[in-house]
Amino acid sequence: QNCYDVHELLLKANKNRTVAATKCNERSSRSHSVFRLKIEGKNTKNGDTCVGNLNLVDLAGSERVAHSGSTGQRLKEAQAINTSLSELGNVMMALQEKKTHIPYRNSKLTYLLCNSLGGNSKTLMFVNVSPLDKHTNESINSLRFASKVNKVDLGTAKKNK
Repeated sequence: QNCYDVHELLLKANKNRTVAATKCNERSSRSHSVFRLKIEGKNTKNGDTCVGNLNLVDLAGSERVAHSGSTGQRLKEAQAINTSLSELGNVMMALQEKKTHIPYRNSKLTYLLCNSLGGNSKTLMFVNVSPLDKHTNESINSLRFASKVNKVDLGTAKKNK
């Protein structure tokens, strides 16, 4: 109900997020994180109300298993991460090509984000890349993905009445 409640929820979510060491990264996110905040506003002069949702999403990075050395549980996590990122890419390509069927239900991630990716919404994506030479290939792959996403035109968001 207030900023302190939001902070407590973020702390709880952070405790539940899995982070583990791989050969590539000593603190590798092993899952995506989605924080949804419903925001309601009311114009006190005329009584109009407005409701919106803010989704803050931290995507775990794709993982080259050959480089990360992941095995067992870490391997399963890497496969799940890579699959959901691939499905996100498929959704973005379907939106870009204005296909009649958008495969939102192919992953939990895209299903959670379907209202943010299509319909009456605005979406902004930040991409973090490493300045280190040894991460050049991963940085280039991230920038390629961002470039593809940037080509998607979601249209103009409108106020729901």
